Amino acid sequence: MKLARIRTEKGICPAMIDADGTPRDISTLVPDITAAGVSPEGLTALATHNPEAFPEVKGEYAPVIDDVRRMFCIGLNYSDHAKEAGMPIPEEPILFMKTCPATGANDPITLPKGSEKTDWEVELGVVIGSTAHHVSEQDALAHVAGYCIVNDVSERAYQIERGGQWTKGKSCDSFGPVGPWLVTADEIPDPQNLSMYLNVNGQPRQSGSTATMVFGVAHIISYLSRFVTLMPGDVISTGTPPGVGMGMNPPQYLRDGDVVELGVEGLGVQRQQVRAYPA
Repeated sequence: MKLARIRTEKGICPAMIDADGTPRDISTLVPDITAAGVSPEGLTALATHNPEAFPEVKGEYAPVIDDVRRMFCIGLNYSDHAKEAGMPIPEEPILFMKTCPATGANDPITLPKGSEKTDWEVELGVVIGSTAHHVSEQDALAHVAGYCIVNDVSERAYQIERGGQWTKGKSCDSFGPVGPWLVTADEIPDPQNLSMYLNVNGQPRQSGSTATMVFGVAHIISYLSRFVTLMPGDVISTGTPPGVGMGMNPPQYLRDGDVVELGVEGLGVQRQQVRAYPA
């Protein structure tokens, strides 16, 4: 099952995606796609319905959950990306937070004021569906509601050159595209076997697979749950394969007018236009 939230003239409309990729209005079933609604019980109830039974809805994709309050991110989780960043492969998952509001899959990326090093990162996003506290790796995936695409947009100067930890380079407005869909876990039986890509202005930049993660999804959930109780609606962004702008020779970064397209197998496509900071 694929769920989405569509912006319309009348407000946000919850939607189920049919076999042709068309959003269908399920507002007669639920008022919105919420953190509480992606519980196992909530998803089971929705799964009894055929999306073709509902009317088509048109609009822009909003973030897949109505209120993404916490976005956990895992750094350097692909060995070849760690190499291009000039950093050692981590011995334990590196955790940082992305504190900006989540944005829709096709919402524009606004360059921060004074930014010169805004970069791209295609990532597999994991949406938690039930509370996870000290869960085993064996049981970890049972706490997943579904998966989505995340573009972990990053301002490298803020992240690396301004002292402290990474959060301030990861949390500028518009740096959290999440979606377009939440694809339920039953449709993704193996999250460690998904291809992924990212292009800038039609030029390939990233191409990889979740098979090359240093720490897999189950390990990440189990590990994080030792330190933080994971709650329904939490999003975990699991790291990026090589090909980021920082790793190019010479480095290349996003500029006003650029178009970023990215996808993860089975999870749809995002497309964002980059725009300058408002004058």
